[in-house]
Amino acid sequence: MSRFLVTTSLLLLCLLNHGTGTGIAPAWDDQDFFSVCPRTRCSKDGPEIRFPLRLESSNSSPSCGSAAAACTKLACSGEDTILRHPFLGPSKVVELDYGHSLMKIVPLVEQQFSECPMIQQPRLPAQVDDSCFLYRYEPGRLVGCSREFTLSGAVQYGGSCDTNYDPCSTNAADFISGPIPCHSNPGNFTYLVHACLLTSLLPLDCKALSNRLVPISLMVPEGTQTFKQRAEIFNDFSEIITSWDQQIWNLTSKSWSSITKFCRDCESRGQPCAFSSQRNKPFCMPQKGLRHTVIAATSSVAGFIVLSLILATVLYISLKSKYNEEIHLKVEMFLRTYGTSKPTRYSFSEVKKIARRFKEKLGQGGFGTVYRGQLPNGVPVAVKMLENSTGEGEDFINEVATIGSIHHTNIVRLLGFCSEGTRRALIYEFMPNESLEKHIFPCDYNAYQRLLVPNKMLVIALGIARGMEYLHQGCNQRILHLDIKPHNILLNYNFNPKISDFGLANQCARDQSIITLLAARGTMGYVAPEIYSRNFGGISYKSDVYSFGMLVLEMVSGKRNSDPGIENQNEVYFLEWIHEKVSTGQDLVPNRETTEEKQMLRQLAIVALWCIQWNPKDRPSMTKVVNMLTGRLQNLQIPPKPFVSSGSYLMP
Repeated sequence: MSRFLVTTSLLLLCLLNHGTGTGIAPAWDDQDFFSVCPRTRCSKDGPEIRFPLRLESSNSSPSCGSAAAACTKLACSGEDTILRHPFLGPSKVVELDYGHSLMKIVPLVEQQFSECPMIQQPRLPAQVDDSCFLYRYEPGRLVGCSREFTLSGAVQYGGSCDTNYDPCSTNAADFISGPIPCHSNPGNFTYLVHACLLTSLLPLDCKALSNRLVPISLMVPEGTQTFKQRAEIFNDFSEIITSWDQQIWNLTSKSWSSITKFCRDCESRGQPCAFSSQRNKPFCMPQKGLRHTVIAATSSVAGFIVLSLILATVLYISLKSKYNEEIHLKVEMFLRTYGTSKPTRYSFSEVKKIARRFKEKLGQGGFGTVYRGQLPNGVPVAVKMLENSTGEGEDFINEVATIGSIHHTNIVRLLGFCSEGTRRALIYEFMPNESLEKHIFPCDYNAYQRLLVPNKMLVIALGIARGMEYLHQGCNQRILHLDIKPHNILLNYNFNPKISDFGLANQCARDQSIITLLAARGTMGYVAPEIYSRNFGGISYKSDVYSFGMLVLEMVSGKRNSDPGIENQNEVYFLEWIHEKVSTGQDLVPNRETTEEKQMLRQLAIVALWCIQWNPKDRPSMTKVVNMLTGRLQNLQIPPKPFVSSGSYLMP
């Protein structure tokens, strides 16, 4: 019976091939392709490697891999699948998508250059293969300037520049990235500039730091990101989606052809791509022509899927009475429209593995508990389980919709999420130095004196300001955080700040000056007056500026803006005490010995006092705040009192 089925299948395939002329190879010619060129993995859970890709160390025939395998150099290192990227160097392959010829990679250079990956300045390879997508790049150049600046107007190219791509932006500001924090310091700011940008657009004091080009790899989808966005992703050395597409010049037809495109067409029909050594061309392997082991494996997978669906259905029915179906559908509808090119969506069972069954608790927030975890590729993460979700799932949707679509060195990176029934989780990059709050208000005051020295305070304040400036001005839509406070500022290995927790965020058009909120948002002590009462003005991005000012004042003083343990000490007394110190030239913090330290604290306090003016119109924008923090103290004026005088000062 078995022989009869095989014989019948072969005859049918032969007739199909003869009748249609589709170019599908006869099964008896190449039915053993996957025996000669077996599927391989570097580990049990690693991505499957098969035609048109192959491992460099494989003993199989060269025909087991196409030209794409020659330009996409894969190898095993222990249990990791490694890509030798021409610019990024060794990179771990996290996922392979044969249906779209895409791969998700994580550059391993991150371990060595975690704080400043740009310092390696990857060189161009000796030979650049333009037919291979991996070798496509935009040229950048490191430029040093004595001050910060922002370009405006249309882009202009240099006369010697020959660009062969159509940029997705004509705005000059999209062709420059920076300043790069780890390369910059007061009076010396380093930018990464597109090498084709006309140098006359830059300030006269800007000089090239090196003649060597910094190649910024193109990413997928091509043409949807600006040079600035790609450079920021490159500098973060986070997950990158790229392609192994390869174009080959056909001498016979005198045109470009692509084996990878042919293989994508095979995958779209549910047929794996294979190669005929007899006809020297690829073909789509008919499912019925596969070995019995493949059929058995397919049956096992199908059985597993059916079993999983049954279990999921039972679980769904048991949980249906425990959560509001309307909220669940709302979240699911959002996730479907959100797309798959954003942070990875995980199942709850995967989240449990990532969080190591929630054994190591990092902290507790207003919306849930945070645990330490690790992704399958070894990257440490923080897993936030949402427990006190507000509204109709809005905090979860806000977080994924805002932070999941933006990339900035001072905004925490959302790597993944989970929404399964009532269980919702957010997976962030791990911040080893925890929140700024723990360093401003430590149990040991001497620890505050040692860690938060004035120079470090200035760097932290400037980083937060740049992140907020990006939220307010650098995105397609203006993003209002509405909960800026020390607890929501996380610190990485080098104490560089990253803004987190976008559960209360609000998006609006960049030209929209006022927004409407149905209820007050934020944390007492950091909420702008206009959020409580419209008598102070409308709610806008200036409300975030107020919260930033309160945060900075707490950081420079080491005191909370309101201490319920001290009678009559509230927000107004705190601000009045600070203003009195600044206006009379008194030291904000004792035991700061050097004049330079005292000047830094004074500069921070003056900027913060401008930010907490009760009339929103009197507060500066975050762009102005950045300029004030990087400018000279002598150029700053002491702002007026932002409040009604209380007549006494109770702060020690």
